Amino acid sequence: MPDDALEPTAPKPTEAATPPSTPPATPPTAETVFGDRVELAERYVAILSDTGISHGLIGPREAPRLWDRHVLNCGVVQELIPPRESGQQVIDVGSGAGLPGLALAIARPDLELHLVEPLQRRTGWLSGTVAQLSLANVTVHTARAEALWDRLQAPWVTARAVSRIVQLAEWTLPLLEAGGSLLALKGSRAVEELAEAHTALTRLGVVSAGVEEVGGSVLAEPTVVLRATIGDEVDRRRFRSRQPSSAGSARRRADRPRGSRRTGGGTSHRGPRQP
Repeated sequence: MPDDALEPTAPKPTEAATPPSTPPATPPTAETVFGDRVELAERYVAILSDTGISHGLIGPREAPRLWDRHVLNCGVVQELIPPRESGQQVIDVGSGAGLPGLALAIARPDLELHLVEPLQRRTGWLSGTVAQLSLANVTVHTARAEALWDRLQAPWVTARAVSRIVQLAEWTLPLLEAGGSLLALKGSRAVEELAEAHTALTRLGVVSAGVEEVGGSVLAEPTVVLRATIGDEVDRRRFRSRQPSSAGSARRRADRPRGSRRTGGGTSHRGPRQP
């Protein structure tokens, strides 16, 4: 079977037999991040602790810390995206369990989220979760990021990044509109990594880059975000000559069950409209 064959969306028998975990208690800070949509965030956490685990998108040991380490950690990234009267689009690359994409969609109904994930097993789960939460501002794409370069652009691209920033930039910068920014959620080495990557990022069209911390008032450990902003345009020709890859698979290799395959580009699933 070719590498880009689609996976079946149904969980494997061993996954289906995994008992659901009890959702962790909602911390008081959740309302600070999600406001009057905190109940929607609670439903999302409940789904993560149930089918998110049984489908292999979240490790069972993560259940007790779904709020602090995952949902709140991602939700606070909204601080870096200023509101606009007309709304704006955000492309979340390698969405996996919807982090940070679904957390942002819940926190900010003014944003239009595009969740990009190459594995159909995951996009099937994402589409089902979007439907359960009745999120009208989410579109799910079964595709590699590279497959959408000519079809989708936005002022913001997000990624919860395991990959090095240069590799991530090679996958995602062509998705940005002129002057747009990549927001990569990173770990403690973000400053060092940026220093090492500065020259390479400049060659790719990045005009400014820095490391910021958000959520310090609600999280014990702030979320570290590496922001890379492009200029008026990105020369996509220099990206097309590079080896195709999959930002989604790189994000969560440890979560992928054995025997899973990458998908090819292009199937989209639209979330239901609010009544």
